[in-house]
Amino acid sequence: MDDNEDLLRDDLQESLRAQGFIINEQEKLATVTTSKDEMRRIQKIAKMNTIKKHEKFIIGNLEKVRNHLQNGNDIDPNRISLSIRPVLSQSFDELLFRWWNLVWWSMPYQRPYGRQMRFIIWDTTHDAPFGLISLQSPILKQAVRDKYLEIPTGELDYWVNRSMYAQRVGALPPYNELIGGKMVALALTSNEIKNAYQEKYLNKKTLMAEREIESDLLFITTTSAFGRSSQYNRLKYGDDLVAEKIGYTKGYGSFQIPDDLYERLIDYLKSIGENADRGYGNGPSRKLKLISLACKKLDLADYSYHGIKREYYLISLVENLKKIISEQAPSIVKNYTFNNLFDYWKERWMKDRITSNEQWQNFSVDTYLNNITEMYQTKT
Repeated sequence: MDDNEDLLRDDLQESLRAQGFIINEQEKLATVTTSKDEMRRIQKIAKMNTIKKHEKFIIGNLEKVRNHLQNGNDIDPNRISLSIRPVLSQSFDELLFRWWNLVWWSMPYQRPYGRQMRFIIWDTTHDAPFGLISLQSPILKQAVRDKYLEIPTGELDYWVNRSMYAQRVGALPPYNELIGGKMVALALTSNEIKNAYQEKYLNKKTLMAEREIESDLLFITTTSAFGRSSQYNRLKYGDDLVAEKIGYTKGYGSFQIPDDLYERLIDYLKSIGENADRGYGNGPSRKLKLISLACKKLDLADYSYHGIKREYYLISLVENLKKIISEQAPSIVKNYTFNNLFDYWKERWMKDRITSNEQWQNFSVDTYLNNITEMYQTKT
């Protein structure tokens, strides 16, 4: 191994150790502990590394964000009125979506792959963003999903291309303290999202297999951030269990590999004659494969394994998903309008929250945005 390879190997391991990972004698990667606090700490480091690269955008748009952000005590929960709208390219919604996507979530932002759809849920009464939804193409092979759905051999790409993976789903402040996350998760089942998908992907073909995508979206999958998810656990609409927990992921991902190191891994693969094509035309699992390949060539263990297992949820948009897959049965589509889901959320979760927990009233716009500014001012 030459000096450049030695340096890349050492820098990769040093980065992982700095985040809190340990590398044992067999060069296997593991988290220091399985506690949620430790998982949050590890992912927070990766998140901070990401958002510090976007200082100009985040700080430069603080006032635009402020203009559509409400103090908790200025929100009248009983007057909240929600709409859901697709995020259009080059729109103001896209600016807000990008800003919150970078700063709000505990999990670091990662660029989506393949098919992509974004939605912003808006409180029209208070003129503020209530929550965000980001959907993308799922990983082609996902053992927990494929085993549960009993997808026949040779048909995996067909059925996976009739689903989406929910990368970001959640409520923004102060609505998160009103259990707004449940509302945003419920919205995944709405007719509005299914209709938007059908309109966007009617008569479209997959890039890799050149197979036409069916325009009816059958199901959505997602994962928890840290073990058990309070947002998806026991999520029902009436008697319908909206989010069904079907198992756990195995602990693979890429958030722990900083962008600069990932680019160096790509350059390294190219320098030794390996195919490192990525981006348009390659699926969302491509990044994991390239990290694994680079680690193998560097005589390292597979550092795409981070050991953080997440709950895996399936959200079916039809009544008979397994029969559709196994018997090609006609779809029995769930007919859930966004407005009906909103009415249900208000009665089921928000009404009790208003009186049982007043934490939502404590959110301060100035304090929140000042903390973001100070983060950049004190960075090293």
